[in-house]
Amino acid sequence: MADKTYLDWPFFEDRHRELAAKLDDWAAANIKDINHEDVDAACRDLVARLASGDWLHHAAVDPADAGSKLDVRSLCLIRETLARYDGLADFSFAMQGLGSGAISLFGTGDQKDNWLPKVRSGKAIAAFALTEPQSGSDVANIALEAKRDGDDFVLNGEKTWISNGGIADFYCVFARTGEAPGAKGLSAFIVPAKVSGFEIAERLHTIAPHPLARLKFTDCRIPASSLMGKGGDGFKIAMSVLDVFRSTVAAAALGFARRALDETITRVQERELFGAPLFDLQMVQGHVADMVLDIDASALLVYRAAWLKDSGAPRVSREAAMAKLYSTDHAQTVIDKAVQIHGGDGVRRGHIVESLYREIRALRIYEGASDVQKIIIARQTLA
Repeated sequence: MADKTYLDWPFFEDRHRELAAKLDDWAAANIKDINHEDVDAACRDLVARLASGDWLHHAAVDPADAGSKLDVRSLCLIRETLARYDGLADFSFAMQGLGSGAISLFGTGDQKDNWLPKVRSGKAIAAFALTEPQSGSDVANIALEAKRDGDDFVLNGEKTWISNGGIADFYCVFARTGEAPGAKGLSAFIVPAKVSGFEIAERLHTIAPHPLARLKFTDCRIPASSLMGKGGDGFKIAMSVLDVFRSTVAAAALGFARRALDETITRVQERELFGAPLFDLQMVQGHVADMVLDIDASALLVYRAAWLKDSGAPRVSREAAMAKLYSTDHAQTVIDKAVQIHGGDGVRRGHIVESLYREIRALRIYEGASDVQKIIIARQTLA
């Protein structure tokens, strides 16, 4: 049973504690028997399950409620809890939020009315298309071009490593519209998956299988009404979305680490070595202590960043970067210790700690690699 004492910290309100308890009960009953051999089908299934439990209501704002906003603490608690149960469950929830985040934050009334109810009900799967072959963390170097042509924009270029690529119903795409050089010349668009000129050029396969793809745009024509915000707002929109969701990546890492600790505690109590429980070895006790310390430190950073954002801070780039850097890097350490303590079972395909070992690695790369987070922290500190 995962530690829940952190829910008594002052970062949370009673509604957050109630949400965490309700989700834990729901996940225990509903996040099981997932067919990980077919990740596309699994993610569609999980989106439907999350929708049936009303959990996707937290992933996007309610367009019918003018005061509706994304609650970052709720997003983090949901990702942490789902990650403890299943990596694809966390992924499926997260992408509904990240993929529609630009619409929640910057969409017009019509854009919100058209897409967000479908996201919240699971009737449309969302994707966030930012990365390109030559511009991963360097967003200002985006080359995908969107040229104005009358009442339309015409897109040409590629995106890659796009989560939900191949199964998404729409993509929030960032492209160069040329208002100014670099970051000031980017804009954000909503691109339906079935539009002419758009194709899935390649499906990408990783050590922890997820729906990923390279996208290709060839004279892809979309109406000017697809533009979010104003021309040239793309960089600001992308950074604002990441400012919200980067902390949730840290929360997912925290969930993976908590599961690794739970499995380790069971292992050291049940496994005997030299005629005594494994936990009697002082070295093992030291490993467990290190794991607990890393987890609590991560949780403090995660929920500080989330609380600050929910409290009205306009930007939490430094705090979110600290949370993501520390939590993802140290979750990797926690999980590595769990693998070591499990011995041969820890590297056996299908064992939970083996799957955690594969799942955690990508989190140190996507939505800003660890080294990029260090740059953000340093620059924000010097500023």
